[in-house]
Amino acid sequence: MNDELGQPEISVVIPAYNEAEGIQAALEQVADYFRSRAIGGEIIVVDDGSTDGTARLAGQASVPVAMRVLVNEQNRGKGYSVRRGILSARGRYVGFTDADMATPIDQLDKVRPAFESGADVVIGSRALPESQIAKHQPWWRERAGKLFGSFVRTVLLPGIPDSQCGFKFFTATAAQAIFTRQRLTGWAFDVELLYIARRLGYNIVQVPVRWIDDPHSRVRMLRDGPRVVVDLLRIRWIHRGLQPGAQFPPDGGSGEES
Repeated sequence: MNDELGQPEISVVIPAYNEAEGIQAALEQVADYFRSRAIGGEIIVVDDGSTDGTARLAGQASVPVAMRVLVNEQNRGKGYSVRRGILSARGRYVGFTDADMATPIDQLDKVRPAFESGADVVIGSRALPESQIAKHQPWWRERAGKLFGSFVRTVLLPGIPDSQCGFKFFTATAAQAIFTRQRLTGWAFDVELLYIARRLGYNIVQVPVRWIDDPHSRVRMLRDGPRVVVDLLRIRWIHRGLQPGAQFPPDGGSGEES
């Protein structure tokens, strides 16, 4: 049952850019999950300047849970949209998942026990032995992803083989501390979030997930790869002085970088 007056247990942010074809089905899946588990939840759709009516269709969706649609007037990037949604969320636990539901929302069944055991951040991973890949990416995309993951582990996140799975959840306290410090809005923002969490001393738990490749993914490694590498190096520089117990940024983390 959703608590209309109190704090929701879970807030799910769905960043969306030109997702008119599937956004209503995604909202229904999340709402059905909340209802079937008797969870008080909220859904926040952040439309990133779509041109296909995504925001309108999301707003028209009839779902029996609290839902809001935030609209970026222009395309700002997934990282910007996720950040905006998370910082507006009211849940005890807050997180984001992709509009294509590549990681089915029922994988939250693995996230919730991790929080109950003391996790501050829980991330879905496609790289653990128990993970289930229902539909693989083309071989060249998988290879590029593994190379990227290896670089990330070497430079920033040792011990985390999959930083890019779009299924990440946070306690409300950790979310505020992490997302107010986020600066990147492009593809590397996931890495930045986890790097900040590590620097602040938060407990990150990886859980195996079931995952289905979306052949319409907009990430293009040959096009985006060089910029991503630069962004990874920038992450180390931007957050070089961050330590556990650090105070919140004086500006509330309002200044984003691309």
